Amino acid sequence: MRIAILTEGGYPYARGEGGAWCDRLVRGLTGHEFEVYALARSERAESAGRYTTPRNAKGVRNLPLYGLLPEDAATPVRARRRRSLALTQFRDLVGALAQCGVQAGALADRFATALYGLAELAREDGGLPALLRSEHALRALEDACRAPGVRPLIGGAGVHDLLTAADLLERALRPLSAPWYEPNGDALAAVDLCHAVSGSSAVLPGLLAKRFFGTPLLVTEYGVGLRETLLAHRAAGLSAPVRALLAAFHRLLAGEAYREAALITPGNTHARRWQERCGADRARIRTVHPGYPGLEALPAPPEADAADPTLVWVGRIDPAKDLIALLHAFAAVRRQLPGARLRVIHGAVGGPASAGYLAHCRGLAAQLFPDEAANAVSVGENPVTFEPLGAPGAAGLGEAYAAGDVVVLSSIVEGFPVTLVEAMACGRATVSTDVGAVREVIGGTGLVVPPRNPRALAEACVALLRDPERRHRLGAAARERALELFTVEQNLRAFRETYLDLVAHHAAAPPPERVPFAHPAEAHVPGRWTAPAWALREPALAGPIAQEDPA
Repeated sequence: MRIAILTEGGYPYARGEGGAWCDRLVRGLTGHEFEVYALARSERAESAGRYTTPRNAKGVRNLPLYGLLPEDAATPVRARRRRSLALTQFRDLVGALAQCGVQAGALADRFATALYGLAELAREDGGLPALLRSEHALRALEDACRAPGVRPLIGGAGVHDLLTAADLLERALRPLSAPWYEPNGDALAAVDLCHAVSGSSAVLPGLLAKRFFGTPLLVTEYGVGLRETLLAHRAAGLSAPVRALLAAFHRLLAGEAYREAALITPGNTHARRWQERCGADRARIRTVHPGYPGLEALPAPPEADAADPTLVWVGRIDPAKDLIALLHAFAAVRRQLPGARLRVIHGAVGGPASAGYLAHCRGLAAQLFPDEAANAVSVGENPVTFEPLGAPGAAGLGEAYAAGDVVVLSSIVEGFPVTLVEAMACGRATVSTDVGAVREVIGGTGLVVPPRNPRALAEACVALLRDPERRHRLGAAARERALELFTVEQNLRAFRETYLDLVAHHAAAPPPERVPFAHPAEAHVPGRWTAPAWALREPALAGPIAQEDPA
């Protein structure tokens, strides 16, 4: 089977968990051939190195979404003649982004019709980047933002806002002009399945492959792609009108991808809820938890010494982890269990923001817990320690989680909590805040409390520290759950079955040769409600005229 992996800002360039997951998927499913269609977000990420692809990865096709593409001096003459039609489609698309007070279904239809119309023109006329960067496209965007009935926030867009939005929309629409959609080519026309691992611009090639060739589309999101895009726009300092336009674009694009996908595989219930709110059909959603390597190798350590009750926190230093609330909760724990200790075991500190937050936490710990000494001649020590992972006593993950009786997670923002999965695999009882996919991961094998509530966090920690039998029971159940649901093997098995099922139910015979004059010329109009280009090659239906003897 030939699979097209569609990525944006990820594999084979990104070294984060998203890139690692794709690499494990491609290496694990050796019975399939993979081709990677990578949308690169920045030159820095593209030049920072990439994964070495295995033998069954037959190639990587790259399309940059940054900078300016070179002007195409050999643009066909007919592209110039059909410029007005392309501008009309672009005007409809940006009009759908700016309008308010219109039913969601009507906006989605208008957006999809314009999107596929632009795609048809791009495939036939050699691409659209130059047109979308032109003065005509900018004026079309300005007209859409000044039209009656637009959103008030978008209606206030200034000249700089319009220039910025036009540039970012051109980049987001570049996959429409990629040279991947030739009917008889060796790119997307030859694959059996498109697997988009992002809900943003990476789904565009998959949508077009389905429209042009009938190729089934699988969408996998282990984070919430739409939410991450919106947060990235805010972090980039974009103005409110620009963020509103781009948010509408990505929301409508995600909705179209969810409607057209043969199957959607979120990594957790949190992502699934976002997908359903964007129009995904529950009947075509299947949760597939991510798989993490090495869980089976993590030891189930013996129960720690109950005479010295210890809480342990493991993770990266970040304000979203809310170590401040953890320190205040530990102060309440100490009032009930004076001998309790807290070990904060962290990874490498990256950047001045993380270093400053760590220094602030150290200062707060020194204030809340002055150094204590057993007697007048002993050296005092603080009950809270900050230790880098790899230091003595925490050389590896197994030793880090074995350092305490209870593992604590105090985050206020969390996606899929990897540290909880690791702690569960080590057989540790856990206390966690109810954020992200925490409740789904824990599944009754640990205690869950509201975020930003040090009192509730302290009470849950004390309850487990005082009950060794309950800790042991929860830890054993947690280890069984982690090894059953969150290993690489279960993830590969799920996608192996998914690939076979989708191709078996959506396999289509190659389209027959086109019959001249089988369709009138006016039937070939770009838009969502017309047949895809490959369907135009079907012979005329049998009828009184078609059955006549040519002789």
